[in-house]
Amino acid sequence: MIKVLLVDDHPVVRQGLRTFLDLQEDITVVGEAADGQSGLDAAEELHPDVVLLDLRMPGSDGMEALHGLRDRGNPAKVLVITSFTEPAAVLPAVRAGAAGYVYKDIDPPALAAAIRSVHSGHVLLHPDVARLLAAGESAPSQLTAREREVLAELARGRSNREIARILSLSEKTVKTHVSAILAKLRVQDRTQAALQALRSGLVSD
Repeated sequence: MIKVLLVDDHPVVRQGLRTFLDLQEDITVVGEAADGQSGLDAAEELHPDVVLLDLRMPGSDGMEALHGLRDRGNPAKVLVITSFTEPAAVLPAVRAGAAGYVYKDIDPPALAAAIRSVHSGHVLLHPDVARLLAAGESAPSQLTAREREVLAELARGRSNREIARILSLSEKTVKTHVSAILAKLRVQDRTQAALQALRSGLVSD
């Protein structure tokens, strides 16, 4: 069961999301919050798998929540749900560690699919956002050829065990490579490493 936390300042939006998501057999809404700080507190208390996060909220906004989750080492995946249709408006959230974003007019079944995808370790980026990121980021040229192969598989949402099987390596060796990749890219987790791979064009979204 995928545990979801809803963070949005509009009660009617939260109610609509909860009503639909609670109908899904594999998704349950464990809590709601109306601003970034209360969302951060709820994430600490409820341990959601996925945080569905609005960016623009009065007081403490979505960006504060994103930075707070990262600073506290919270493992929840963040899926931004926004009314912004300008990709540049979403860039700060992606750079802060969001695993993806969707628009508020998304079809409900597509939203459920996005939650499942992010929960599985995939990165959901609009091609326009990926291009904007790539324009401002250099390729991870400091990685070895093997580390690049591991990063490419990681960005496709593979587990260490799956990567080991695909590349004919031991799981321990893959784990070592992943640790080296995170250190070289100066990122904190697999999701941010996957974003780097997408930004650099190493893998396609």
